[in-house]
Amino acid sequence: MDIQLDIVSAEGEIFSGKARLVILPASEGEIGVTPRHAPLLTLLRPGEVRVQTADGQEQSFYVGGGALEVQPNRITVLADTAARAHDLDEAAALAAQQRAQDAIASRTDKITYAEAQAELARAVAQLKLIQKLRKVKG
Repeated sequence: MDIQLDIVSAEGEIFSGKARLVILPASEGEIGVTPRHAPLLTLLRPGEVRVQTADGQEQSFYVGGGALEVQPNRITVLADTAARAHDLDEAAALAAQQRAQDAIASRTDKITYAEAQAELARAVAQLKLIQKLRKVKG
């Protein structure tokens, strides 16, 4: 038994297909969703979305936060930003992490500080996923 999964962001659709299992970074912790899951609506934090497709393949995606809607036969991820894990740019993530750390250290105002914390969380999530992929390949 499978469930329809759609991962979309402002840039467009990242994935649309059938899945057996989807593991997502919900705001309160990781959750796993399988077919016939109870309806759910929650926020996502930056992190990895792991998908076991209908044919048994494993795929990873990065989401920079967003919303998750689960219906018994459909999962919809509305991501702030999203990318296939293998498309992540380590140099860009490291640069974003450094910019965020610099902004946090300068503490100019509360809005900038909150934005910097969010950017840091996204950069750290990307770097963790990149490191995980390296371990799997190596």
